[in-house]
Amino acid sequence: MRLIRMLMVAVLGLAALNAQADDNLAINRLTEMLNKAQTITGRFSQLTLDGSGTQLQETSGELSLKRPGLFRWHTDAPMEQLLVSNGEKVWLYDPDLQQVTIQTLDQRLTHTPALLLSGDVSKISENFEITHKEGGDVVDFILKPKAKDTLFDTLRLSFRNGVINDMQLIDSVGQRTNILFLGIKMNQAIDAAQFNFQVPEGADVIQE
Repeated sequence: MRLIRMLMVAVLGLAALNAQADDNLAINRLTEMLNKAQTITGRFSQLTLDGSGTQLQETSGELSLKRPGLFRWHTDAPMEQLLVSNGEKVWLYDPDLQQVTIQTLDQRLTHTPALLLSGDVSKISENFEITHKEGGDVVDFILKPKAKDTLFDTLRLSFRNGVINDMQLIDSVGQRTNILFLGIKMNQAIDAAQFNFQVPEGADVIQE
């Protein structure tokens, strides 16, 4: 019996080491992929579905990201919105309502998914359990938050030929948000003014 117990402990220990090695491989691979892009520009197409697969919303727009923590997401009309961060503050501008909401940037990656692409990649392993798979020119990463108070239960990041291709977020009720990135360009110069926002004259300001 003692020999059997020792063998079981050895097998379980080996499985744990293999799991840890797999986690480390996924973390290192994702860090490598993200670090290739200090800036990202392009367009996006976003589709939100409820738990049954019914379409709730479809939008498109332009994005600019710069490490660390700077991002600009402009959603096209007819549901136009502009989301801008200078790494400390976030401005959300709704031109139809003539309203600007100003918040302090939540540095938690589980609350600000844009920071996954523009933030400090060394913090990813602190926030998520990560697995990955590779096939041909596609690499998929599945990120599950370690914390419980998160905006999503699962996030998938997919790269094609080393370039971010799409992202999917699934929340606790099964709602899915799919974001497809189009015409992505990496490591091009971006005007720093893009990441600061001037409140339009006459707009209502909500400070949170």
